[in-house]
Amino acid sequence: MLCLRRVCLFTLKHYQARALSSDLLLSQINSCTHEDEVFSLVGRNKARLSEKHVGVALNMLWQLQKKRPLLLRTSDYVRNHSQFLTLCILAENKVEHMEDEAVVDTLYSILRLSVEDHDSLTEALVTEAWKRLERLSLPALSKFALCLYKQRRHFSPVTGEVAHIVDVKLDSIQDIRILSVLMISISDVISQSFRDRLLHKAGQLLEENEVHFNYAKRILQFLQNLKLRYHPLLEKCNKIFLKSASGLDIHSINFILGLYEQLGFDNAEFRLVAKQLLSETIDDYDDPETFTKLFCNLGPMAGSKVRERLLATVECMADKFSGYQVLLILKAMQKMKCRNAHLLKKMASVLHKHLDSYHVLQLVKLTQYLVALHCQNLELMAKLKELLFGCLKSSVIPADTAAIIRVLAMLPSFQVEEITINKAAAVLPQFSLHHLNCIATALVKWNHYDQLHWQNSSELCVKLLQKLNDCGLQRLQKANNLNVLLEELMHVNGEWLEEVISEETMATCQRLIDQITWANVLPLSCFLIKTNYRCPSLLDRIASVTAENIDKIHPSEIYFILFLFSALNYDPPANEEFFESCIQHLTSNLSCFETHHLVLLGHVLAVAGYFPPVLITRIFNVSFLSQLDAQLEVLPNPLKKRVHMHLMKLNRAVCLECPEFHIPWFHERYCQRIFHSRSSRINPLRQHVHRMLAEILGGSHYARISVLTPYYYEIDFECILDENKKPLSYMAQTISLDDTEGTHLRRDFKDEGRKALPPGAQRIALEFLDSKAFSKDSCHLKGEPVVKKRHLEMLGYRVVQIPHFEWNSMGLSTKAEQVEYLRKHLYGIQ
Repeated sequence: MLCLRRVCLFTLKHYQARALSSDLLLSQINSCTHEDEVFSLVGRNKARLSEKHVGVALNMLWQLQKKRPLLLRTSDYVRNHSQFLTLCILAENKVEHMEDEAVVDTLYSILRLSVEDHDSLTEALVTEAWKRLERLSLPALSKFALCLYKQRRHFSPVTGEVAHIVDVKLDSIQDIRILSVLMISISDVISQSFRDRLLHKAGQLLEENEVHFNYAKRILQFLQNLKLRYHPLLEKCNKIFLKSASGLDIHSINFILGLYEQLGFDNAEFRLVAKQLLSETIDDYDDPETFTKLFCNLGPMAGSKVRERLLATVECMADKFSGYQVLLILKAMQKMKCRNAHLLKKMASVLHKHLDSYHVLQLVKLTQYLVALHCQNLELMAKLKELLFGCLKSSVIPADTAAIIRVLAMLPSFQVEEITINKAAAVLPQFSLHHLNCIATALVKWNHYDQLHWQNSSELCVKLLQKLNDCGLQRLQKANNLNVLLEELMHVNGEWLEEVISEETMATCQRLIDQITWANVLPLSCFLIKTNYRCPSLLDRIASVTAENIDKIHPSEIYFILFLFSALNYDPPANEEFFESCIQHLTSNLSCFETHHLVLLGHVLAVAGYFPPVLITRIFNVSFLSQLDAQLEVLPNPLKKRVHMHLMKLNRAVCLECPEFHIPWFHERYCQRIFHSRSSRINPLRQHVHRMLAEILGGSHYARISVLTPYYYEIDFECILDENKKPLSYMAQTISLDDTEGTHLRRDFKDEGRKALPPGAQRIALEFLDSKAFSKDSCHLKGEPVVKKRHLEMLGYRVVQIPHFEWNSMGLSTKAEQVEYLRKHLYGIQ
């Protein structure tokens, strides 16, 4: 008995000593300040290392690396160290004895240290964590899910099981950090209903607490993974970024703006903040990677002086750029419309050493950028053609084949070989409508410019075009899902859409009309805007679905729906109720709109004849217009010009139609600048019609041509008839019919032609309307010409509009018939 007690006491003392020693070793590992200290401890204590020691040691190695800037990390040194291999072998042997959290932490650490995904330790840790999935805490589950995402196991069964657990436990998740990681990790294996629950939950958590901008970045990444532009979340994330502006560095700004671009979302306020932050640090970045991010984000919105500095730095740093960085620089130069010949020559010389490193889609993008920038380096373009043609021969992916053919057609001197046509023909049935559009455009261009140089080339081209058209029509006839169809049609445009498939597309949309829901009225409206088709059944359905689901549709989407009805000048059933419900929804949510969006919205409503007081008074005040001026500085030039023009049109409409608002006309100088910058000349048709008017009225001095009215409307012809319908002469003429070079617009309407008319006299505006004034295949006037007529009548004109389909008809095939037609319209003869 005494002997047994001695044995037990010895064992207890030995255990206590070992436990004390183990705790000391653990403390020593946790106190390490350099990787070599960790490795030294591992080397001296191999036999004593437990599963806990191993896990803590691997985690410490990552933590030490994490503290260093990215460029100063030594992951290669760590992975290649002999004691790291020892740690990995021990971890693999002890993985079953690790605690749940330790398994996930160890997996996370070794992946951060760039251990291969197929390494035996990695596989063992993934397998062990998978076994324990149901009992992992939410933080551990999110960390494990992130590890799976980093390993690109997006569609693996284990990711599906993680998604199921998240689905079950979603209501209990109250941490946006955990939720945002899980959302990214499971984004590829979720249903639409689960997606909607995640969006709703994320929206709640973003509002409840102070949220770090990194979590908002993850929400953006989730939306990008789904290719979903979900405005409520985008706007909440954007507010978080604006609040956290002081903490944003160039890498965060680059990431956010990149995701915004991919999601088709933009925010001028954030751009202003980004521009300010980047401008303050313009001299701080001299390494190629960081400078590339600075150039790509600041360049397109910088002023001329800053832009020149950036371009000068690009030229100095050009030789240091990687192939991918050169691609990004050229993309930014395209956005900036920078065609600096000297810089392009420098970039072209640098490109030669990178060409062989680009994959096929990068070559396609590179060619697009160089063509847009008018690159004149023949040797470089020849090499690109050679590489693209080689990619075309080996391509087995239909989307790649279509992209290559599309970009080859951009090259002016590309000689088309028969293999190109045969390659397109071989995969024709696999092409989407977008791909078919690309091929059709290329074939028409090559045939038009005679770039098909082998025997029977034109015949082969015509046969392929016919087969391509048949494929497109058959694809439309077989379509049974409106959402899939609209996704395909998103990037289809140009002549092939207008001339070949437009009618069949409209028929298909009408066949699938019952599938129109509040969730797809936006893409359908955008497509109808693009096609310019006035299809009453589709428009009526869009109006009814919108009115019934107005609270489910984001205000920015309502804008595009109203744009459709306004532009096409279409009144759906219950037109007043439809517009009023939309306007009520919009005016209750004006905070959702940026300043320039409000201008565009105001113009769309004005074309339709609506002037909500809350919107008009908000736009036309000094503080709003000052804010608009500031934000316009960071908008792309095409959008900036559009906003300027629409603000002028809205100002004109309010002055003419709503004098009770007492809004002054403040676009006089803007209009003068616009018209002075134009070089319009009087075309032969106008001269021909002017001669006929002279014949009808009794002389050329009775009609003015190319007249600018008050508020700067341009009209084709103006004449004045007295109360007895006798023409009144213009004393001063600016037009000479003998001017063979053509005559510029008359820009001064403040002359005798604008003097008060005699009692009973009538000023007549004669307008010729081309096909752009009408909806597709229709005699129905669009919104803008209707507004112009309305405004001209308010200015005292009797407006005579001559449609192109009447003027060019067989009934007016002779000059005598045209003269008589004009006479009847001028004198109002029925």
